[in-house]
Amino acid sequence: MKISIIGLVHGVLFRASLRDYARSQGVNGWVRNKVDGSVEAFIEGEEEAVRRVIAWAAHGPPRARVDAVHSEESPVKHIKGFMVIG
Repeated sequence: MKISIIGLVHGVLFRASLRDYARSQGVNGWVRNKVDGSVEAFIEGEEEAVRRVIAWAAHGPPRARVDAVHSEESPVKHIKGFMVIG
């Protein structure tokens, strides 16, 4: 699943917090900042765990302000672990 998170999501520990939450849910993938000010993530794992991570992304860490989360199906990449990239 590929997700885009829009709002005040840069400079508020969003990527590190998403990584930590995803790892706690046993989800694999990556997260990165985009130049347009949004955050993009690819997540894969057990369906319910992926849903929990998307739900978490809808509010993010305490200093974030999430205006929207867009998700789209994406081919499975069999990533091991969860990392911040870029």
